[in-house]
Amino acid sequence: MNSNQLQHQVLYMRRSLFDQGYLDSEQLIQLEDLQDDANPNFVEEVVSLFYSDSARLIQNIEQTLSNRPVDFSRLDDILHQFKGSCSRCSRSFQLIKQEYETLRRRLESYFQMVKQAKAA
Repeated sequence: MNSNQLQHQVLYMRRSLFDQGYLDSEQLIQLEDLQDDANPNFVEEVVSLFYSDSARLIQNIEQTLSNRPVDFSRLDDILHQFKGSCSRCSRSFQLIKQEYETLRRRLESYFQMVKQAKAA
């Protein structure tokens, strides 16, 4: 693939990330403005940090959900941290938030039923 084709493909991929809501164009441009000759991979490094932080937070979420009883206060704290990390990935965060709220409601209902069943 020649240089022009690669440049065109990069632009296409970038536009599709914006169009699909995975990236916020203003925030990406702000990050790119901070990238210079002294820090040529700045944006990639920020994204890598996001993914390493997110992986840790997701692992903490999974661990918290596997404990019985579920510590919803701790879960809320972790999700708040995750929200801060995801602020640049609004579409992904909205999906995660929906899933979290659905799971929280279902688990609360489940644990309420468990308590009722034990009391009966």
